[in-house]
Amino acid sequence: MTERLRVRVIGVGHLGRLHAEKYHAHGGVELAGVYDSDRQRAAEVAAAQECRAPETLDSLLAGVDAVSIAVPTAAHLETGLRVAAAGVDMLMEKPMAAGSIEAKRLADAATGKGVLVQVGHLERFNPVFDEMRALISEPKFIECHRLSPFAGRGDDTNVVYDVMIHDLDIISLLAGAAVESVDAIGVPVLSEHADIANARLRMQGGCTANVTASRVSLKRERKMRIFQEDAYVSLDFDLRNMVMARRGPGAAGPDPMSAISIEERDLEDGDPLARQIAAFIECVVTRRPPAVGPAEGIAALELADRVLAAMGAP
Repeated sequence: MTERLRVRVIGVGHLGRLHAEKYHAHGGVELAGVYDSDRQRAAEVAAAQECRAPETLDSLLAGVDAVSIAVPTAAHLETGLRVAAAGVDMLMEKPMAAGSIEAKRLADAATGKGVLVQVGHLERFNPVFDEMRALISEPKFIECHRLSPFAGRGDDTNVVYDVMIHDLDIISLLAGAAVESVDAIGVPVLSEHADIANARLRMQGGCTANVTASRVSLKRERKMRIFQEDAYVSLDFDLRNMVMARRGPGAAGPDPMSAISIEERDLEDGDPLARQIAAFIECVVTRRPPAVGPAEGIAALELADRVLAAMGAP
C-alpha cells in the first residue's frame, strides 16, 4: 500500500483510550479520529492523540478503513451493525456481543458486506499464551483464577462476559473438545449482575476445568494451572512467568520425586494490546482471516451462555 490506513476508535473510555494510544504510536496507520457519546471525553482523547473528534458516528465512518469498537457490551451489536453497513473492518472488544445470538447476527452482517472482524480476546496476544501453546498438548485438569478489585466499569454486564470469558476462550482452545457439562454459581455484590462466579466444565476426552472470576476481589490475579500426564504448568498472565514440573525417567523407582524436574522461567514482557492491534492492521492490509475472528468470538460466547444458564441467570 502506498498510503497509510486511516483508522478510528469508537468509544474512548478506559479501553478505547488505550486503543487510540496504540494506533497513534503505530507507524503504519493514521489515527484519523475518535468518537464517544461523551463529547468532552472524546475531545480530550483527540487532543492527546492529535486527531479529530467527529460529532456523529456517521461522520466518523466516512472515509475510514478500519475501526476499533470499545463501547459498552450492550451496544456492541448496534454499533457493529452500523460499522458493517458502512463496509468498514472492525476490531471489536470482547465479548463480541451481549450473547451468542447477537454475535451471530453481527457475524452474518459482516460477512454479507465482506467486512473483516477481529474480536479482542487480548490474552491470545500475551507472551504467556504463546508459551502455553508450545507446552500443553493433552490437558487433564485446568484451574483458572482471574480476580480484580472493583474498577467501576464493565458493570453493565456480568462477570462471565466481562472477565471469565478470557479463560473460557483459552480453555476451549487448549482442550480442543466439546464441553459435555457445566456447573456454575454466580453472586452479585456491587452491581445488578454476577460480580463473582465459579464454573466447572467437563469436556469430551476427560479434561475438567475449574474457573473462578471476580471483579470484587482485594487483589489482582491472572493465573492458570494446567495438569497433563507428564507435566504440571503454572502460568501468571500478569507477571509473565511460568513454573513447570515435568516427570522424567525413573519415576517408578524407590524415590519417584527425584525424577521430577522443576523449571522456572520469566517470559517476554510484551505489550498484548499493541500486538493485538498490529495483528488487526496486518489482517486488514493482507485480508488474511484474523486468529481471533467471529467463529472464535461466537464459540467463547456460546460457552459463556452455558455458564450463565447453569447459574440460573437470565
